[in-house]
Amino acid sequence: MKIKALSRSASSAQAPGSNVTRLSRNLDPDVHPFERAREYTRALNATKVERMFAQPFLASFEPGHVDGVYSFAKDPNSLEHFASGSGDGIVKLWDLTTREELWQAQAHENMVKGMCWTRQKQLITCGADRTIKLFDPYSTASKSRPTATWLGQGAFNSVSHHRSLPSFAAASSNISIYDVSRASGTPVQTLTWPTATDTVNAVSFNQSETSILGSCATDRAVILYDLRTNSPLHRNVLTFACNTLEWNPMEPFNFAVGSEDHNAYVFDMRNMKRALNVLKGHVAAVMSLDWSPTGEELITGSYDRSVRIWERAKGHARDVYHTKRMQRVFSVAWSPDSNYVLSGSDDGNVRLWRARASQRQGVKSYALRQKEEYDASLKQRYSHMPEIRRIQRHRHLPNVVKKAGEIKAEELKSIKRREENERRHTKKGKVRRTAEREKVILAREQ
Repeated sequence: MKIKALSRSASSAQAPGSNVTRLSRNLDPDVHPFERAREYTRALNATKVERMFAQPFLASFEPGHVDGVYSFAKDPNSLEHFASGSGDGIVKLWDLTTREELWQAQAHENMVKGMCWTRQKQLITCGADRTIKLFDPYSTASKSRPTATWLGQGAFNSVSHHRSLPSFAAASSNISIYDVSRASGTPVQTLTWPTATDTVNAVSFNQSETSILGSCATDRAVILYDLRTNSPLHRNVLTFACNTLEWNPMEPFNFAVGSEDHNAYVFDMRNMKRALNVLKGHVAAVMSLDWSPTGEELITGSYDRSVRIWERAKGHARDVYHTKRMQRVFSVAWSPDSNYVLSGSDDGNVRLWRARASQRQGVKSYALRQKEEYDASLKQRYSHMPEIRRIQRHRHLPNVVKKAGEIKAEELKSIKRREENERRHTKKGKVRRTAEREKVILAREQ
């Protein structure tokens, strides 16, 4: 009997240009009963490796400042240049790539409270010596005199430049609008709430609705102004005073404030009845914050000597950065390429950190990029598992911060328990639970 058999050459089962035989793979999960177990083990190992390679701190900028670093200003026209101001009135221009000082000047007699850049790449600084000064770091030598000076009635706390017009806002006992083209003189406009008499801590122009101006003051108020009508829009009184205010670069109707009650709050200027999100975790006042260029993350610097990175839609920090020598953090900033973050503290150091603690920059092979994407998808798929969630969330904190966090958690539990007892033993409907995002707002005025 003659039998005809199919015969194929070995090259038909090989990849083009290779002599390795290609193996068939059945993707049916019923045939591979241990597939999920294998994936879980890989996800667990990837999570452990990520934490093992977490080394966020890169370097300090040399030679640094003699006094504490209290303000930052990123050049919007440059990816590698930013300025820092210290408590002794010195302003320095830095290069991110080389971490070297490019320019410096004695801007003020004492603390530099705020800085911003103009469209012509000039630097505006304000200080507690009641002056605002304009410098040209790219065209003048170090220790040169300012090109313009404005005098005020009181100490200035913050400045913010308009996106398209040659004007800037300065915060003191009120908000003054100055014209850059006028080297000196009185402000063009003065904005104030009729009943507000306290000091304005921070002021910031909206980069999309460029006529909208946000401010926060020591009387616990967050006020929005409109330059077109030369009048305030509405005023929210919060439970505690805010130290800083920043607009989201990708969603310009959202802004965040850092409060004295250890939290940061995200608001929508279209609906100020409640906060969009409450960012909890610090154990001291939030002194500074900044949005990432993508608008999806924030960084906060606190009086508790730590820096925390948050995802916009989540209430707990993604990561916590600290060192033994770092003191109270008064200024933070995100690099324009979204890969690094900066912090300036009371010890005079400007520190550079990775935005992702375990991520490394540089050229990567295709296989390595595939492996990283595969590990990231596995960690996301199994992020609900208790062991993986525990490893992802665990952070080593300084003993002082850890102990303060435990004490604060116990106090908050006590407050919630008291509120629940009051509600339970009161007539039905008389006392209702208040959402955390509504508790922060005490009063609204329009």
